[in-house]
Amino acid sequence: MPSNQILQYLKTHGERLDAEIVTAIGLPLAKTRLLLAELVAKGEVITCDTIKYDKGKKIEGISCRLSGFTPKAKPGAKSKVQLKLS
Repeated sequence: MPSNQILQYLKTHGERLDAEIVTAIGLPLAKTRLLLAELVAKGEVITCDTIKYDKGKKIEGISCRLSGFTPKAKPGAKSKVQLKLS
């Protein structure tokens, strides 16, 4: 089912644009946006309209992520918060 493919893709790759989901899953953009709207209505996905610029080219799309899902931290050094107590 395409809805499950979208959910699995977002779980694996984190927040993505609708165009990236279309490329990965192979569905038409209109169908993908319809499925995303259904997932938003169910509360499974959160979306927001976004505008990005790539080498001066304006890219409009919908940014999507799973609702209530926090991806695992990537390996490597993490910055630490330094507290100074006087």
